[in-house]
Amino acid sequence: MKLLKNNKLRIGYIYAIAISLFLIAAVLGILLGATEFKFSDLLTVIQKIDSDSPQAKILWFVRLPRVLASLLCGAALAVSGAIIQGVLANRLASPSIIGVNAGAGLAVTLCSAFGIAGGWRLSLFAFFGAFATVMTVSFGAKKWGASRGTVILMGVAMNSLLGAISAAVITFVPNVSIMNNDFKIGDFSGVTYIKLIPAALIIIISIIILYTLSNELDVLTLGDENAKGLGMNTGMMRTLFLMLAAALAGAAVSIAGLLSFVGLLVPHAVRRIAANEAHHLIPLCALFGAGFVTLCDTFARIVFAPYELPVGIIMAFLGVPFFLFILNKGKGGHGRA
Repeated sequence: MKLLKNNKLRIGYIYAIAISLFLIAAVLGILLGATEFKFSDLLTVIQKIDSDSPQAKILWFVRLPRVLASLLCGAALAVSGAIIQGVLANRLASPSIIGVNAGAGLAVTLCSAFGIAGGWRLSLFAFFGAFATVMTVSFGAKKWGASRGTVILMGVAMNSLLGAISAAVITFVPNVSIMNNDFKIGDFSGVTYIKLIPAALIIIISIIILYTLSNELDVLTLGDENAKGLGMNTGMMRTLFLMLAAALAGAAVSIAGLLSFVGLLVPHAVRRIAANEAHHLIPLCALFGAGFVTLCDTFARIVFAPYELPVGIIMAFLGVPFFLFILNKGKGGHGRA
């Protein structure tokens, strides 16, 4: 009884830290940048919603959509990574590593070639690209009896193939190359409400659905034989979870491009400090992922102000050592998620 009480208290502290990180990151993201706001200035602008002042325009049309985008993309990629790791039973799996982001990126590149720059169509095509990739990797692993390490190699191969196709599209449609550099690295500088709103709805709805399916995810991660013994249709549930993970990754890519390592780093860290239970894992990944990406984007904006780095560069500097750290521990992705 005392152990249960202590565990609940510990989880409560972790939620408090996650919510605090989320709120601090959001406020700092709005206040800091090439043009800095004081908190009093922020309150003044909020009270005068219809103001035409430069500060109001910066807040409503530059800072707010950018901060909302970073919060949503961080939450989406972290939760997507947690789902993919659980379904594929591989802690090294993530949207960027197994090619899910690259599939969504190819779809966005094709959309740009055909003049689709935002809205529902962009998010929808990004979802199809992400879903096709994750299902290809999942089906290949099941069909060929691939080991969990081989799943990662399949993902690397998919990344290379999809990247090559994207490069071919850019070669034949040079206008697409205008967005290509920032898109490949990951960046929030060009976010507009036209891009943000459709993707935001997809992300919020997908996370809510995943949370309602927490028990099913826990059962599925026990393994196919155990899940079937408990009466679960494992094929249908696996497909559903991968569809939702693809929707999250595709929506994030349609906003920010190919952000790396969020879906690896955040779920792994949350599992270490909290638990594997999905009803805690999903909301904590969403909160920590949102705060983490927003803090990284804010840092990228202010460290060399008035110039700014694409946030994907910061992610790479943090993510690569973390990835090598996991490999160095000798797990190699073979531990169950």
